[in-house]
Amino acid sequence: MQDLTISLVQADLLWEDKKANLSQFDRLLSQITEPTDLIILPEMFNTGFSMQATALAEDMSGPTIQWMLENARQYKATIIGSMIIVENENYFNRLIAAHPDQTLNHYDKRHLFRMANEHLTFYPGSRVLTLEIKGWKIRPLVCYDLRFPVWSRNRYNKEDGWSYDLAVYVANWPAARTIPWKTLPVARAIENQAYITTVNRIGTDGMGIAYSGDSQVINSYGEVVASLYDTETVQTIVLSRASLEKHRSVFPVGWDADLFQISD
Repeated sequence: MQDLTISLVQADLLWEDKKANLSQFDRLLSQITEPTDLIILPEMFNTGFSMQATALAEDMSGPTIQWMLENARQYKATIIGSMIIVENENYFNRLIAAHPDQTLNHYDKRHLFRMANEHLTFYPGSRVLTLEIKGWKIRPLVCYDLRFPVWSRNRYNKEDGWSYDLAVYVANWPAARTIPWKTLPVARAIENQAYITTVNRIGTDGMGIAYSGDSQVINSYGEVVASLYDTETVQTIVLSRASLEKHRSVFPVGWDADLFQISD
């Protein structure tokens, strides 16, 4: 049973300025001075939460993807974060996972935030993604997905075990709704008996919306083991596999969970 080391990168995103954001993340990533397995960036980390998809979108071979791949190689870690992608004339708020071996995975945000008209700009995803790193199953999700526990549901069966061990939510979650941002991840950790990590931005965007950060790491008991508050910071944390396995062994609530299927 191996532990997993994760690095959370909480930053003030520069509005619709890819070059400046990538330069800023170069500076922040340089603060990672110990080996890490997973580097987590916020939602739309290269632009901020913008609906200007036509002007800002890249394809899957674009410069931001290449930047992610280069840093994954340099830091020998998987890097995840979402960005605006165009594919087959549709726009997606797409979470990219770039791996040290130069392969890619992606997850398209399922729940689009209609209060900002995100659903009028982007196409919704229909499938979850599970990454595997050092034997850990990792479920990356995006922002508004946090409010929908069915989509985040962890499942257990005797053949395959748990669907995931760690769920990661990358976000641009406004300070005006800090209470659910800090509370719902605790519920997701308890009900899914898994680690939950959230990574948000700080600062104020080009629409005048303020963000308070409050990125967190929460263990399977619902205990907050790390909080980044409202500062620009990079924090590296080791997740204990033994603690997770012990909790699941002595209190196996997944065995009694209701079974259901999600349909589009």
